[in-house]
Amino acid sequence: MHICKKSCTFAAKFKHFTKIMEKIDELDRKILKIITQSARIPFKDVADQCGVSRAAVHQRVQKMFDNGVITGSSYHVQPKMLGYQLCVYIGIKMEKASMYNQVITALEQIPEVVEAQYTLGEFGLLIKVYAHDNEHLLNLLNTKIQVVPGVADTTTLTTLAQPIYRQLPIEI
Repeated sequence: MHICKKSCTFAAKFKHFTKIMEKIDELDRKILKIITQSARIPFKDVADQCGVSRAAVHQRVQKMFDNGVITGSSYHVQPKMLGYQLCVYIGIKMEKASMYNQVITALEQIPEVVEAQYTLGEFGLLIKVYAHDNEHLLNLLNTKIQVVPGVADTTTLTTLAQPIYRQLPIEI
C-alpha cells in the first residue's frame, strides 16, 4: 500500500507537469528566454521583441507563475561583498531516511545554509553554505549542522570559484 501510494502520487504529479508543459507554447518560451536573460527587462521591451501587447506578456507571465513554471525573480547578491569568503557544499549522511523533514526543518533555521538538495547515493542531502572564514565554517559544522538530530556524518567540499552560473537555455 505504501509503495502504491508513493507511485500513484508521483504519477499524478507527472501527469500535472505534462499538462502544464503542453500549455507552454512558442510565445511562452520566447518570453521565458527573454526574461531569464534579464529579470529587470520591462514588459514593454519583451512585448516589442515578441510582437504582442504588454498585457499579453503580463498574462502569459502570470499564467507561468500560477503553473509553477516561473517561481520568482530576484537580484543576486555577491556573498564576498557581505564578508562571506567561503562557499562550501556539504554532503549529509542521514541516520534514517525517515528523518529528512526533521533535518530540513532544522537546516532552514541556519541562515548560512542557502540551498538544500535531496540526493541519491552516498549522501541523503547536499547543502550549500556560506561562511565568513574557516573559523566560522568550523563553528557552523560543530555547533549547528552536525548536531542536528538525524545527521549521521558530513563531508565538506570547498569551492574555489564559480566559473559558470546561468539559467537553463530556453528552447523555442
